[in-house]
Amino acid sequence: MADVDVIQVLGGARLAGEVHVVGAKNSALKLMAVALLAPGRSVVGNIPRITDIAIMGEVLRRLGCTVEYSGDEVSIDVPEETGTEADYDLVRRLRASICVLGPLLARRGFVRVAHPGGDAIGSRGLDMHIDGLARMGAEITGEHGFVIASAPRGLRGATIWLDFPSVGATENLLMAAVLARGETVIDNVAREPEIVDICDMLIGMGAHIEGAGTSTLRVQGVTELRPVRHATIGDRIVGGTWAFGAAMTQGDVTVTGVDPAHLEIALDKVITAGGLVETRANAFRVHMDRRPNAVDVVTLPFPGFPTDLLPLAIGLAAVSEGSSLVTENIFDGRFMFVNEMVRLGADIRTDGHHAVVQGRERLSSAPVRATDIRAGAGLAMAALCADGITEISHVHHIDRGYPDFVPNLRALGVKIERVAAPEEPTFTFQ
Repeated sequence: MADVDVIQVLGGARLAGEVHVVGAKNSALKLMAVALLAPGRSVVGNIPRITDIAIMGEVLRRLGCTVEYSGDEVSIDVPEETGTEADYDLVRRLRASICVLGPLLARRGFVRVAHPGGDAIGSRGLDMHIDGLARMGAEITGEHGFVIASAPRGLRGATIWLDFPSVGATENLLMAAVLARGETVIDNVAREPEIVDICDMLIGMGAHIEGAGTSTLRVQGVTELRPVRHATIGDRIVGGTWAFGAAMTQGDVTVTGVDPAHLEIALDKVITAGGLVETRANAFRVHMDRRPNAVDVVTLPFPGFPTDLLPLAIGLAAVSEGSSLVTENIFDGRFMFVNEMVRLGADIRTDGHHAVVQGRERLSSAPVRATDIRAGAGLAMAALCADGITEISHVHHIDRGYPDFVPNLRALGVKIERVAAPEEPTFTFQ
């Protein structure tokens, strides 16, 4: 999908119907990197067909892998000796590609990875990745925008404490530890369902891991792993997007393909706002028959409220009755999209990592710009609560996290089109 497209949304729609959620972006990307740990052909199923998956596939190809897509599966054939460098031109477009650092270092004893890019939602340093790998015996330097790590005598088990339960650091250290000598204990790790999904794939490959889903991981290193077939868990963030969209538009939406237990806090906020939530195995329904109540939200690492759903929480607050306080504790730049929401008529005041939102019964259409993946989805849901047609630009961000976003909204009753953006005028001195 071209990044010069725009999405045009006609406001006043009520989301109604059923939508299926495919595999989690934040899991599938890392599972593709997990495949690097075992020579041979691994298959990752239930992948979302999104831009980021294609970029990660190209990262692996440049490392010497054969990558093929078929339906919702990606097959990754890993050579005995992979490449050791992840190029800047790809890594800058996809922060998740930093997760090749751990597996390549464990298998090859040397890796050179460009500093990552990704969404502009605040600083996300690599200090915990580097400190943890150094404890496992790696020598790490940096030059010309690259992280260079070597462990010519292999990695060894260590006890590591993370200052913050970083998802990225947990993933890299976990993937390095499975081939390290001896036992590695990683404390204060991330507990997200996507981490458990990675552990499940690694265990299927022959890794010895205890504590998945808890704050402590114990990994007994093995000498080799085998390729495996593994299905990605459903995307809880996409599922949460539809849940909040239903609540914002006083709709009735059934979401399938995602475990509602992975959205317990988010769905509880919908209930507090006045919605009816029904859950069953791998599915849930959200029904809202009146204007939502104001609800305060605080983002925290899992099992807390996900930072990726903050734009949706602010969107809900913008059309609720009363005043909401939304607090962001994960990324210092997550509020960058707020100015775009204000363009839609939302009453939002930010102060540091807090936002006070005074709800309004109706928003107003305006041209807005998606600043990141989740901001784009949040703006689209807010546009449903506005009068007239809202045009959202920079929709390549949405493509990175939401497969079939426009068709899914159309199936839920929205009048929406994706069109080529008009050419920008040029100005010259006469």
